[in-house]
Amino acid sequence: MKFISNVTFSEKKILINGPLVIKPKIINDERGYFKEDWNEIEWIEILENAGQKYERFVQDNFSYSKKGVLRGLHYQNNPFSQSKLVKCLHGKIYDVAVDVRINSPTFGEWIGQELSESNHKQLWIPSGFAHGFLTLTDFAYVSYKVTNYWSKESEQSVLWNDEDINIKWPNENKINLSEKDLIAPKLKNINKKIFSNESITYWSYRSVGRNITPYKT
Repeated sequence: MKFISNVTFSEKKILINGPLVIKPKIINDERGYFKEDWNEIEWIEILENAGQKYERFVQDNFSYSKKGVLRGLHYQNNPFSQSKLVKCLHGKIYDVAVDVRINSPTFGEWIGQELSESNHKQLWIPSGFAHGFLTLTDFAYVSYKVTNYWSKESEQSVLWNDEDINIKWPNENKINLSEKDLIAPKLKNINKKIFSNESITYWSYRSVGRNITPYKT
């Protein structure tokens, strides 16, 4: 396998079905290193082993953020919900996904994962999760693949420091947010009609194949 994927646990050590931590195989020598960042055949296998359906990526996004910038927590309503595969090309970020699937047993739970140019990790965030990240270095380049296009009418946010979610952001006293993210609603006030039971049936975790192993953040 060129890629290793791991299921994710919340801070409370609760298994959250859906998000995966992906680690490409790195080939090092005295000249540097080489890696396959993404491979469709292996990606389909990873999703199948995790009990998830394949979704075609339609767009690559890129952001540059200075230290202390927090972007999030963002998601889109159906029918423009997005799944994302996030990686940090330069610098280091703390990447977070919050379960906003109304009927999910882990609704409101979150996972956090450090992504950096040195650890090469990627975070798969399925639709039904709000996403955000905090820049931990002087600046960071972040790239992510998405399975749907941006829709202004479908765009939604959750407040980054909602006490009901209680995300443990690093360096919380030095955070820089957009005006929009500063006034985002709390989780208890989001649209309760989104992400019905049908939206979460395929996130059930199946331990098949040797590329899915428990991972605790």
